[in-house]
Amino acid sequence: MNRKLAQPVSCVRNFSVLLSSTPRGARLARLLATEQLRTWGLPSDPAQLIVAELANNAATHGRVPGRNFQLLLYVVRDTLRIEVVDTRGDRLPCLRHTTSADQTGRGLTLVAALADRWGVTPGLPPRKTVWAELTLPVTE
Repeated sequence: MNRKLAQPVSCVRNFSVLLSSTPRGARLARLLATEQLRTWGLPSDPAQLIVAELANNAATHGRVPGRNFQLLLYVVRDTLRIEVVDTRGDRLPCLRHTTSADQTGRGLTLVAALADRWGVTPGLPPRKTVWAELTLPVTE
């Protein structure tokens, strides 16, 4: 007798990687996240842009020489959660009001515009987690 096993109602998927707090580590975070989302059969946009911004912030503003940052992706039901953990818990990010003349400072504004929810969670010293959540499209 050939039976199909019932799929679990709530499948939780996760991915985690430590990366160097450098521009190269930030680029690698975006590439790895894009590939992981492809593997899971999920759209890469706008998640890859959010990962790029959060990883770049970790490598730029959360950088401590010799310490890495961590990228985590979680899928629970219809939500993709992106987390970037760095070791500069003393430097909490905030939205900046920029002008057209500003060369930088738009990263979190972009994250806020693309994500359904985002925030910052203090961690065990010296860490902090900057996270963003996206509601995934329903697939049949």
